[in-house]
Amino acid sequence: MYGSDEGQSSNKGEEAFMKSLAVTADKAATGSSAASEADRAKIEGALEAYEAALNASDTDKVMAVFASDGVFMAPNSPSAVGLDAVLGAYNGIFHAIAFDTELHVDEIVQVAADWAFVRTHSAGFVTVNATNDRVADANHELFVFRKDDDAWKIARYSFSSTNPPPR
Repeated sequence: MYGSDEGQSSNKGEEAFMKSLAVTADKAATGSSAASEADRAKIEGALEAYEAALNASDTDKVMAVFASDGVFMAPNSPSAVGLDAVLGAYNGIFHAIAFDTELHVDEIVQVAADWAFVRTHSAGFVTVNATNDRVADANHELFVFRKDDDAWKIARYSFSSTNPPPR
């Protein structure tokens, strides 16, 4: 459900996002959607921390870059909503596979003072822990970041494979 019975947003993050949409129209009209250099550097730093955490199978460090109301949307899985669910999802992932991947930024667009989206692609390998098989992995990703106390955090994250389907 998007809002409560009183017509208010049921989620603080959603409410902040909806309020920022009014600013988005102004930014689009003035062409100021590119992230400032300082914000861009902080967002890229958060992505680098995420990549390092992913490659180290370090759930604590993954959680450090997610917002308190973060959402993780993996293919063929229900959305993991909130930190407990995101933590559970990454614990399951790291139990099943290990990553050796590089994330590449394609686009950073700051849509409000405290919201940005980032489009990336990644390539590398995953190792299936049960069999020790190493397989090629490639994805494209969409991150939605929110700035909290001058730190950019992943508010929403989704990805899908760019590898051809297995035969």
